[in-house]
Amino acid sequence: MEGRRGNLTCIRAQQSGTKDGSLIANPTNNSVVEELKSKDWEIGALKDEIAATQGIRIRRRPPTGPPLHYVGPFEFRLQNEGNTPRNILEEIVWNKDTEVAQMKEKNPIFSLKKALENAPPPRDFLGALKASYLRTGLPALIAEVKKASPSKGVLREDFHPVEVAQAYEKGGAACLSVLTDSKYFQGSFENLEAIRNAGVKCPLLCKEFVVDAWQLYYARTKGADGVLLIAAVLPDIDIKYMLKICKMIGLTALVEVHDENEMDRMLAIDGIELIGINNRNLETFEVDIGNTKRLLEGKRGETIRQKDVLVVGESGLFTPADVAYVQEAGVKAVSGPFT
Repeated sequence: MEGRRGNLTCIRAQQSGTKDGSLIANPTNNSVVEELKSKDWEIGALKDEIAATQGIRIRRRPPTGPPLHYVGPFEFRLQNEGNTPRNILEEIVWNKDTEVAQMKEKNPIFSLKKALENAPPPRDFLGALKASYLRTGLPALIAEVKKASPSKGVLREDFHPVEVAQAYEKGGAACLSVLTDSKYFQGSFENLEAIRNAGVKCPLLCKEFVVDAWQLYYARTKGADGVLLIAAVLPDIDIKYMLKICKMIGLTALVEVHDENEMDRMLAIDGIELIGINNRNLETFEVDIGNTKRLLEGKRGETIRQKDVLVVGESGLFTPADVAYVQEAGVKAVSGPFT
């Protein structure tokens, strides 16, 4: 473990020694690039080992090493089971890891911490949900500003995020969820920022695939009041660390679970106040709203009540009867465009 930590320090030192904090692949530095990639994958493999002990099946990176190889000036990719995603969530996570690494080069953490000074003040995301539920006696609505999804494709060609957000707010939404992933959901942080700057008063959730704490700071600088953390992707140590950062910078964490193992893991972590139960299996994309009831029965439901955790029902809620079903199970908020 200590040796691998030393490797990480060495990697950072080598990266910071370059002119712009990055390395460009060419015939003269290919060996250095390959060495850094190998060290990086070694650390990633260690994280996956830890995650596997907690029942996490989503691999954070290809386990067989860097998929890119260099021969002179040429670059090629070897395809095999070890570097081919096994499902859509794993594909998204692998893509996100690469995307975040590139974004961090352009916006290093020290610049984000400085930008936080000028960010709009955070609003009480959890408080807005509780207030709505107490006022209406019905699950509070987290309405989703989403143009597309991997399962449904483009939901709306004529998509204007600010107009959609304003309509949701006018219609009584307690909070808004804004998709910021561009490749798979055609969202953006620019959409999030535009909605906040347009004067929408509903607290905003940055709905992103978080794999790095850097994303929390970036979301807050763009006006987010809350952020999604997915238990299927993040091991407990990452969840605990990110919860501390969220509290420090004023973000509400909506921690999403899909099955009994993930629910048990999250209920064992102190500080979680908001749990979303996703009725969609993110590996097969099949939907079953009975999943919510199963996860809120028995001792789990009692623990949730004792801890005063607010539960959000997610996915597969198409009718008032569906909403009533999950409310009876213990849900006090629902999320989505319900597609």
